[in-house]
Amino acid sequence: MKKHTMTTLWDEIPDDADDLLVVRGGFRRYLCLCGKHLPDRDAAELHAMETNQCTTCLGTTTEQITPNFSQPCTSCAATGKRKAQLSWELAYAEAEALITVELVRKLITPLTGPFRLSEVADAVRATLDLPVGRLPVGPRVRDVLRGLEAGGELVLVSAPDELLRGTTVVLYRDPYWQHAAK
Repeated sequence: MKKHTMTTLWDEIPDDADDLLVVRGGFRRYLCLCGKHLPDRDAAELHAMETNQCTTCLGTTTEQITPNFSQPCTSCAATGKRKAQLSWELAYAEAEALITVELVRKLITPLTGPFRLSEVADAVRATLDLPVGRLPVGPRVRDVLRGLEAGGELVLVSAPDELLRGTTVVLYRDPYWQHAAK
């Protein structure tokens, strides 16, 4: 049986490169252990799907965000396998149905000062009586809070935990938000 873990080969990234393109798979090629050369992210994801590997980490168990930063894959729980990734996607879809924007808004409305992502996620978990690990509560709550931020209801007040590519690609581990001034 052939192994199909893929190695990322980074191209030279110009200083004025589109940061979104860098993060989403640009400026890199891929080489699979089976010997297949894959010219771009789409080809690598297709090969990963065909060989039952996670399409996020491409079977490596690690997401490579930028050339100097990687983290354990959150899509497959660092297993590298497609089955774990699909299970997570189904759990996230269930979380989307349970953890609505209205629920999160109701929980954060009484808060007067800055609040952390983890605090809101814990409040959601307690309100819905969900055991830890039952659903991806944190990622869903993060997405709802980011949506409320984009809609002007919240303001992100945290400094980034890490600068991955200057000040444009940053990492927040447990960010703080507060209500926008009305």
